Amino acid sequence: MNDTVALAANAVAATPMASRAGAIADACRSFDDGSLFATVARRVAIPTESQDPQRAPEMRRYLDDEMIPALQALGFRCRVLEHPKALAPFLVAERHEGEGLPTVLGYGHGDVIRGQDDRWREGLSPWRLSERDGLWFGRGVVDNKGQHSINLEAMRAVMAARGGRLGFNARWLIEMGEETGSGGLRELCEAHAALLRADVLIASDGPRIARRRPTLFLGSRGGLGFDLTVSCREGAHHSGNWGGLIANPGVILAHAIAAIVGPTGQIRVPGWVPQSIPPSVREAVGRLAFEPGPGDPEIEPWWGEPGLTPAERVFAWCSCEVLAFETGNPRQPVNAIPPRAWARMQLRYVVGVDPDTLLEKLRAFLDRQGLSMVQIAPSRENMFRASRIDPAHPWVQWAAASVRESTGVEPAILPSLGGSLPNDVFTEVLRLPTIWVPHGYPASANHAPNENVPAELVREALAIMAGLYWDLGEGAARDLAANPVPIDTR
Repeated sequence: MNDTVALAANAVAATPMASRAGAIADACRSFDDGSLFATVARRVAIPTESQDPQRAPEMRRYLDDEMIPALQALGFRCRVLEHPKALAPFLVAERHEGEGLPTVLGYGHGDVIRGQDDRWREGLSPWRLSERDGLWFGRGVVDNKGQHSINLEAMRAVMAARGGRLGFNARWLIEMGEETGSGGLRELCEAHAALLRADVLIASDGPRIARRRPTLFLGSRGGLGFDLTVSCREGAHHSGNWGGLIANPGVILAHAIAAIVGPTGQIRVPGWVPQSIPPSVREAVGRLAFEPGPGDPEIEPWWGEPGLTPAERVFAWCSCEVLAFETGNPRQPVNAIPPRAWARMQLRYVVGVDPDTLLEKLRAFLDRQGLSMVQIAPSRENMFRASRIDPAHPWVQWAAASVRESTGVEPAILPSLGGSLPNDVFTEVLRLPTIWVPHGYPASANHAPNENVPAELVREALAIMAGLYWDLGEGAARDLAANPVPIDTR
């Protein structure tokens, strides 16, 4: 916790909770007395792996035993909704305090990636929250149980400071299928748009740009997974007898990949990158520095789109990656020309690229290269569409001022997170300004063994969110809600 937060907490430590500083102090006390740790520990202990169909009862248990009681204790009315495209239910909660007040939509997901139990450090378990060397370890401690738990605790502290009122209207949407692509989320929001109506989305997911740099991000890159396959014939054939006479699918596929991505990582498919970076996005990204953490690889400046800074490459441009490539028998190579080659590819793209024509453009491009024998198919993994709002939007500037007041630090503003999340549903369907306040950091390992978050970051996050929720009940936020500015998602 930085000095500003510490002073605010100490100044009101023994006084009634009746101010912004009091709300921050109360939120931070839940860290100091261990109550937040206990709450997150209960939630981490529920193995909500959405990739495993056998975990379906755990998904519902997370809502019934944790989320519904927590929200009801804050005066929310709760409804569990389902959709045929969703593998797990959704929870929608509403607290209405009055007309003319701002309405904020909160979001979180209770499902987690697979635990990978046998790969954690000795003494650690994905399903047991542990503190070691100033870090909290556990599956979901960052992605996303810990993050929405922090936000709910900060909301409770604001209610305590205001005598049982928030000072604004609030809605929450908790889903249990984000890690499998948020199936049914878009359709559910379309069907229940009135129930989810709000002035702004304020939610938490993903990492900060750096461990000690409070961060806001306004959207995310989209993702497209696809398979490339070359099938030439049945069975392998001796390379001495047939080499030079029959096509090698591995060679053909290698040329296809090389046509798509140049030797320094530049994307070569027309229509797979935006025409330019908008000035407001370039200005926001220009204030950032991509900062690898301990154990991260060094940035390689020669890789990626020429002429862009490292921050622009990951926050404002597209990248295409080979996730897997297989031909023949990699573990036991033999002197034979393989019959087939396969690669799993992934494109991360930004606003300005048409997601509905990406594979069509790839097909036309490969055909022009004489590679019509390369088959293209979308992968089974659902991924999200690119989205972002203008960094100059009034709600963004309001949120940045709130974080600055709570921490004394100028927050980093990312137009787009480098990864992907379902922000497009909120911007395209609900037409909301979207402000994400991440409580993770680059070394969180949220999709790997040993998922963790620094304890000091948790405490600061409580202060940030208590400040934001307090400010939602003040005059500036009421003015923004009364005079809405349409979002620009270009």
